[in-house]
Amino acid sequence: MRAAIEAARIAEDNGDVPIGAVIVCENRIIGKAYNQREQLQDPTAHAEIIALTQAAAARQNWRLNGCTIYVTLEPCPMCAGALVLSRMDRLCYGCSDHKSGACGSLYNIVGDERLNHRLEVTAGVLAEECKEQLQNFFERRRDENAEPKT
Repeated sequence: MRAAIEAARIAEDNGDVPIGAVIVCENRIIGKAYNQREQLQDPTAHAEIIALTQAAAARQNWRLNGCTIYVTLEPCPMCAGALVLSRMDRLCYGCSDHKSGACGSLYNIVGDERLNHRLEVTAGVLAEECKEQLQNFFERRRDENAEPKT
């Protein structure tokens, strides 16, 4: 998770929401990414999606069974769906997302028994650190956009 938090810092430095993702297989990082929606002007450029693409390229296989993804924020419905489709074994995430989390908070796509694959989920890994990173980013963003006091 520390590597995902470091990746999230890069997103923040680039003006994007600080979310990072790292995919590990056989104790080796095969995908590491951060949000790039603002940088690429792409609504699908979430950290998880980019990390999945990197991991699939590293394995030369879209099936990522045997892999674990570490994400600083609970994945959204799009990313949760992509994790299911990738056949990822395990998801570990930092803080929950009660507005759009799809891995237990708002929805539970990764655990839905109607789908052909489910992931083992570990929530709350370095949750406070992940939460603070996001809160500090949005607090600074609000301060930058605030009207000057007269």
